[in-house]
Amino acid sequence: MKTLLHGIVLLFFSGMGMAQNNSGFAIKVFFTEDTSSEKKDGRLLLMLSNNDEKEPRFQIGDGLQTQLIFGMNVEGMGSGEAKTFDESIFGYPYPSLSDIPVGEYNVQALLHIYETFDLSTGQTVKLPMDNGEGQQWNKSPGNLYSNPFKISVTEKGVENVTVVMDQVIPPIEEPKDTEWIKHIKIKSEKLSEFWGRDMYLGAHILLPKGFKEHPEAKYPLMVFQGHFPSDFGGFRTTPPDPDLKPEYSKRFDLEGYNIIEQQEAYDFYKRWNEPDFPRMLIIEIQHPTPYYDDSYAVNSASQGPWGDAITYELIPYIEKEFRGIGEGWSRFLYGGSTGGWEALAVQVKYPKEYNGCFAACPDPIDFRAYCLTDIYTDKNAYYYDSEHKKLEVPSHRDNLGQIQSTLHQGNHLELVLGDKSRSGQQWDIWEATYSPQGPDGYPIRIWDKRTGDINQKVAEYWRENYDLRYILERDWSKLGDDLKGKIHIYCGDMDNYYLNNAVYLMEDFLESTTDPNYEGEVLYGDRAEHCWNGDPDQPNAISRLRYNTMYVPKIMRRIEESAPEGADLTSWRYE
Repeated sequence: MKTLLHGIVLLFFSGMGMAQNNSGFAIKVFFTEDTSSEKKDGRLLLMLSNNDEKEPRFQIGDGLQTQLIFGMNVEGMGSGEAKTFDESIFGYPYPSLSDIPVGEYNVQALLHIYETFDLSTGQTVKLPMDNGEGQQWNKSPGNLYSNPFKISVTEKGVENVTVVMDQVIPPIEEPKDTEWIKHIKIKSEKLSEFWGRDMYLGAHILLPKGFKEHPEAKYPLMVFQGHFPSDFGGFRTTPPDPDLKPEYSKRFDLEGYNIIEQQEAYDFYKRWNEPDFPRMLIIEIQHPTPYYDDSYAVNSASQGPWGDAITYELIPYIEKEFRGIGEGWSRFLYGGSTGGWEALAVQVKYPKEYNGCFAACPDPIDFRAYCLTDIYTDKNAYYYDSEHKKLEVPSHRDNLGQIQSTLHQGNHLELVLGDKSRSGQQWDIWEATYSPQGPDGYPIRIWDKRTGDINQKVAEYWRENYDLRYILERDWSKLGDDLKGKIHIYCGDMDNYYLNNAVYLMEDFLESTTDPNYEGEVLYGDRAEHCWNGDPDQPNAISRLRYNTMYVPKIMRRIEESAPEGADLTSWRYE
């Protein structure tokens, strides 16, 4: 009876035009000795795409337009040693090659290379080292890949296809110093000790007007938090390129957005040079880890002491080299999304070392609203609790609430890209940052990556160490005086990732504080998407290009109100 019903269901879905249940898949992948003579560890990825616009490796994501990807771990893979992708290899968005529809596809393979780290905790782990690209698996220098070619998938599957990885992604040229922008990289003793090898921190520094002409001046510091910056962004000393071909921004529905970006960067340069603009240092930090394009700027069990390294090694070095004032009252944090969480978290974790944070559209700052999941009471992250229905939890919407992806789908993509929190993507870096370290040296899962079942013991660890609302409420009697007037949070009420839900919970606590009152602000953008940053007059498309100037008036008021007696408030206020 069960067999009969199963056959009827398959026939029903086949009649609806669903994917064929193919069999006979055997796609072999290897690399040549000319490509590399060394044995490799890593994540071997096979991609298929029926879209000819780009290489398949640039068409993988958790949105509606994603193409297909399958992944496996390899250890000690040598040249000429073929690995076979068959129906058993897990994939996304189809879990198996046998599920994909018949048709013609471009096929491509890529080996995301892992290196070995002997951690100070005693474990040995294999992870992808950043190679100057900001942890992007599809363009990381040194990774091996193949040129795409077409194959046909029939009702019988596909057999006797061999993919040769004979290409190597080339190195990325580092940015060069200019009159205005300097680049530094320092070895971190704290991180090198943890990771068992030399580890570095970098930064791009924007110098104020008159830096050379005023050697007596010492400057306040603005620290921009966010994803890996290849160079200092949004600063341009010339008008927009007159030969630049206008490009359409699908995200903002704007034609010629690339020209708008160049104009805004040039406008910032002009504002930076105006007589009334305060002279200060602005830095963008480079702190990619073997897990992600940045460290989340806090100490963690599996990633090491990034918070201490940035606050006690990198920041003092920059202030010494570029004449920063070097005191907590003169340092400010700002950023959006990942950078928004970092700005607030660093302010909370190091309350006396910084004098204010401006956190726009922060990643979840209360894990009762971990996007749409309450990790403390929900049993499963992927599905709503229901006795008779199985409804997936969304993970992305547009400003009208249209759903683009779900937690289940996004996490399965990550599992294809890398197990053990090694995908280099969003859910995995939260796990790598917030989770305790497992016996194998990797982060312990907050939930089962296949099923979504939540580990409540891990959730409790997250709450005690990284739930910012919980930490503030738990420790307000100790932290309140040092954080008074320093917390500023901004979020759109239609944030694409539902981040506004956690902000509401944080606001409830902050507005209830009386001993002392937090004396900051929490503001919302009406119908604004990710990443609204507090400008009520401009849309996201414009305000996101004005981070470096929009908080300056508030910073100046904060300095005037809070600088200690005898502080230097004049040497850096020249025209």
